[in-house]
Amino acid sequence: MHAFAKTLIAACALAAATVHAAFPDRPITIVVPYAPGGAADAVARLLASHMGTKLGTSVIVENRAGASGTIGASYVAKVQADGYTMLYDATPYSINPHLFPKMPYAANALQPLSLVLLAPNVMIVPANSPFKNVGDLIAKAKAQPGKINFASGGSGTVQRLASELFRQQLKLDMVHVPYKSGGPAIADVIGGQVDFMFSTVAASQSLVTGGKLRALAVSSPERSKRLPDVPTVAETVIPGYEVYEWNGMFLPAGTPAAIAGKLQQTLVEVLKEDVVKQRLDELGAKPVGSTPAEFATFLGKEDAKWGEVVRKGDIKQD
Repeated sequence: MHAFAKTLIAACALAAATVHAAFPDRPITIVVPYAPGGAADAVARLLASHMGTKLGTSVIVENRAGASGTIGASYVAKVQADGYTMLYDATPYSINPHLFPKMPYAANALQPLSLVLLAPNVMIVPANSPFKNVGDLIAKAKAQPGKINFASGGSGTVQRLASELFRQQLKLDMVHVPYKSGGPAIADVIGGQVDFMFSTVAASQSLVTGGKLRALAVSSPERSKRLPDVPTVAETVIPGYEVYEWNGMFLPAGTPAAIAGKLQQTLVEVLKEDVVKQRLDELGAKPVGSTPAEFATFLGKEDAKWGEVVRKGDIKQD
């Protein structure tokens, strides 16, 4: 190779290494593809604050809501892959490809960075419901097909698919009642207009302890620390039943390995901080902090599970 070419290659490599070593030298944006005020938004802002401190720069949260999270995800999938724009997404990321006829971005346009947290759902019924446990609800559903209804915040939500997975595995005939969001759905469960729903522990715990709702079971394999007296679906009626709300961080595909590694390491360190763990515990969530490969494996399992549930239930986007 010509000496000049060798020198040029070496200079380019040195320049690239210098850029990566200096990262970040300007603010970083975390895009949340959901509206402000929700659980994902709250956690993203918590992480942004602590990551900014560790990285020595401002980390800003930008909400780009709409179309079940696909608008924000599509935006990040198409920006420059330089580490300055990240995506903080949740379970709908794995559900949307099975609901939308055509996704607005390629499946490989985003690369997993780290699984951030796992949060179980809880099956709730009105406080005065005749169902004292999951067995009571199942018995009624089998005795009177089509008479039990369940609420959710929409077709593409975990609330809907947790109930659908429950229904499919027990071969029950039940009716779905969709709402625009989880809040109105919970309100109608409290009022008795709907028989049950799966909701996050964060959204329903105070209503359960306050006597407005009754919790029948949680969706994780182990009991929730926030509702320790409530059994799991797995231990009561469906061995192996497991549903989580999850949150995770992504980057545009092609982000330099050194930059991705620095961001992943920083995120994992933040998730180990006591104040962050305490806040997540208050939300009924368990911090994870994974490698990109571990997160990719997790996403593969989620994709397969929810794809099957959507196909079997012939579920369509609202």
